[in-house]
Amino acid sequence: MLIDAHAHLLPRDYPADAPACFPRMEPVDGDTARTLLFGEMRFRARDVFFDAERRIAAQDASGVHAEVLSPMPPLLRYDLPAADGLSLARHVNEFTASLCSAFPDRLLGFGMVPMQDPDAATAELKTLREQGLYGVEITSNILGSSIGDAKFLPFFQEAERLGLPVFVHAMPAPSERLPKSAMGTYTVGVEGAYAAASLVTGGTAAACPDLRISFSHAAGGFPLMIPRHQYFWGGSWNEEEPVPERAVAPDDGPSPLEYARRFYYDSLVFDRRALRFLLELLGHDRLLIGSDFPAMPREEPAGRTLRSMDLPDTVLEDVTWHNAFRWLGIEPTR
Repeated sequence: MLIDAHAHLLPRDYPADAPACFPRMEPVDGDTARTLLFGEMRFRARDVFFDAERRIAAQDASGVHAEVLSPMPPLLRYDLPAADGLSLARHVNEFTASLCSAFPDRLLGFGMVPMQDPDAATAELKTLREQGLYGVEITSNILGSSIGDAKFLPFFQEAERLGLPVFVHAMPAPSERLPKSAMGTYTVGVEGAYAAASLVTGGTAAACPDLRISFSHAAGGFPLMIPRHQYFWGGSWNEEEPVPERAVAPDDGPSPLEYARRFYYDSLVFDRRALRFLLELLGHDRLLIGSDFPAMPREEPAGRTLRSMDLPDTVLEDVTWHNAFRWLGIEPTR
């Protein structure tokens, strides 16, 4: 079995009387695709983004048994007025619930919430659960604020209370330190690292020990940086016994690596050597298959690189499907 824990959807349409700040989906002449128009964004969306039958056909073609479907990240526009953001989120969530109801064992939907209003976002989590959605997607920063900021802690506490998993999608943020051409590569990696690190250093990971949270693209550079934090915390190399007199910033709580091993990470890192590092540092019970489909093409068949690594069956089964159900908090479906 293989579960793709990082795949996206787009609604086919938006209400005719929607606020002017809403996206639009316009038909493409002579094609089943539609064009997403959202601010400056122009994106040609193939029908697999919004057609349940086409999604199942695409799954079958690449050897995928089920997908965790989250809104395509540009829809998570936290710069909208809070009321409009809530209205947009509800429309997208209703579409997601409807799309997934066509094949409920194979399309597992995640919703979105208006994180620009943390109180409204927190209140909306219960509605997602009532709609039959499995979790919630947020981006790696909220209008420039780290997700580990204290103002978002009640949101994560409510997600933990409801048993609702969170998917953090790295969202490129403009920076003068890198050119625009780096937005989809290095900037995504930096964003993922900031997001995960902020939960560890800001206290959210300590406050929410049972929160089930995953990060796109293995949280970017975070896994490579966490051993440095481990040294600062414990003063030792290679996760050996702490040497308190050498520690730069000791505390008596769990180690940074312990916190990092509470998170889940999708394995979309494009190289088997990177995968081996993640498996060794974080553990095979922390990784999920992810593809970013259909915004990016899947490997053919899905998980091809992982399957080429001669991993034990128990490890391979954890990454390809067991971990996804653990993260979702549900029993496996077949």
